[in-house]
Amino acid sequence: MEKISIISQLVVGVSVFVIWTFRRDNIDNEFKLFELSNLSKNIVGSTKISLATMLILGIWFPEIIFISSLCMASFMLSAQYFHFKVNNPWHKYIPSLLFLILSLLIAAINKGLI
Repeated sequence: MEKISIISQLVVGVSVFVIWTFRRDNIDNEFKLFELSNLSKNIVGSTKISLATMLILGIWFPEIIFISSLCMASFMLSAQYFHFKVNNPWHKYIPSLLFLILSLLIAAINKGLI
């Protein structure tokens, strides 16, 4: 299970980092659609990048995995809410839903629940 957790940490961490750094135009459009301010976009982005970094660092420092994975899961749950709120097509839900599931899996493995 530890290998599954590490792979999941890398998938979520690297993906979130790439999305929030190299696909910024897509993020800008989504936050406009969600009617959220630039300040909230910047706070969410910097927090998600920090959490993504923590998930990757958790490979070597396991004490930070649980809280960072639960925080990331809360952001992904919020993303699901906003996609639902604006009636996005179902395919827009998939990335954040996948990252939500993986983040919860990471937390469960870290706490020995799985």
